[in-house]
Amino acid sequence: MARLNRHIERHRSAHIGWLRAAVLGANDGIVSTASLMLGVATANAGGNVNAVLLSGLAGLVAGAMAMAAGEYVSVHSQSDTESADLVREKAEIDADPAAEQRELAAIYVARGLDVSLAKTVAQQLMQRDALGAHARDELGQSAELSARPLQAAAASAASFAIGAAVPLAAAALAPAAQLLVWVPAMALVSLAGLGALAARVGGAPVARATARVALWGALAMLVTALAGRFFGAAL
Repeated sequence: MARLNRHIERHRSAHIGWLRAAVLGANDGIVSTASLMLGVATANAGGNVNAVLLSGLAGLVAGAMAMAAGEYVSVHSQSDTESADLVREKAEIDADPAAEQRELAAIYVARGLDVSLAKTVAQQLMQRDALGAHARDELGQSAELSARPLQAAAASAASFAIGAAVPLAAAALAPAAQLLVWVPAMALVSLAGLGALAARVGGAPVARATARVALWGALAMLVTALAGRFFGAAL
């Protein structure tokens, strides 16, 4: 049998699992921690920088654990659904392989193959890996896009902690009188860099992604700072 040389390509969709979790975690770490610290700072906290730092540290630990737990539960639910679909599909293949082959051929016809070729392709794929063919072409499952709960949880927790460390470091290094400048400035610079990096890896327009991430981060910090100022003055 003649062998075809396989042209290996690296597609950006292969990064989608860990990239989504990492970007979401880092973005949330920067925004939520910086916003929390700004809210405490504008509420005055008795002028105590340690209170601001403590609030940021608490936000880092709680946020990282929450991100890990939330991402694990969410992605595990997706994984459970995928597994259940595969079990059902395998049962259908075992019960009536001819019908499943016709179903697969119909999918290929809908995608543009003529009937004869579609039947041949479906037959050969079913002979080689029936469940894999149906998982890919009927259910839309693939190795690149399959759910990985532990990987997503670890990436979310680690990236959140890294992101949250940015405003914490800014507050620790800033003069007390300039804390309200350093924290949002460092957070916005980091958000812009994160947006650019994510866009670069994912193949999206860099300028648009950078502006979007920075804009929403600035809005979140502004709203929280105003809330801190309002409630701090009311107390």
